[in-house]
Amino acid sequence: MNDTNIKIAVITGAARGIGLEIAKRFYAEKY
Repeated sequence: MNDTNIKIAVITGAARGIGLEIAKRFYAEKY
């Protein structure tokens, strides 16, 4: 894999993790 591909994979993975955290907080506050 190229370094760029690894960086993209890490960024997308982090984005998904952050999205899950935000979703959990959002639902926790909503309900």
